[in-house]
Amino acid sequence: MNFAQEQKSTSRVTGFGIVVVIHVLIIWALASGLARKIVKAVSEPIETKVIEEKVKPPEEIKKVEPPPPKLDTPPPPFVPPPEVVITAPAPPAVINTPTTSVPPPAAPIAATPAPAPKAAPAPAPRTGPVTAAMVCTKMGKPEAPSVNWSGEALLKAVATVKAGRVVSVEIQSLRGGVERKALRAMSAAVTQTLQDTYECPGDHVFEQEFQFRIE
Repeated sequence: MNFAQEQKSTSRVTGFGIVVVIHVLIIWALASGLARKIVKAVSEPIETKVIEEKVKPPEEIKKVEPPPPKLDTPPPPFVPPPEVVITAPAPPAVINTPTTSVPPPAAPIAATPAPAPKAAPAPAPRTGPVTAAMVCTKMGKPEAPSVNWSGEALLKAVATVKAGRVVSVEIQSLRGGVERKALRAMSAAVTQTLQDTYECPGDHVFEQEFQFRIE
């Protein structure tokens, strides 16, 4: 028994030593390899790179339109009308009252108005031409011109008045046998008299006769 125990203890010590040697070799190999790698890594230049992050464009958000609201309102609930019992009113009692006949009031007697006075008759319209004496407040008399002619001449002047003054004159001879030169001189005298001396308020057209007697 002792011999067997000694063999077991010897084998245990040998196995433990082998395990320790293996571990030592592994640790030495690891240490030597890592040291070389560290020295190599330190001796090499360090390169840095800037990596740009790629941002993905946001996906377009699809607009989802909600369905249109239903505007159809539900019908109101049916409410039955209340039952109303209508009772007819009783007929009124007829009361016999004595009727007396009252004569209607007499109609008032209206006084008859006095007849209105008759309006004065309108003045009769003027007939015939308008003369200077009807419309003019001031008139003059033309002087006989000095001409080498003797006799009688009768002229009619038709004058147009604007704003009280004679603005135009038309001369017409009513008697023949008058020389042309004498007629022109007498017509000029009449025209000058009408335009300078006649005053006729308003607007008118009148006639006036002038008679000349030259000896």
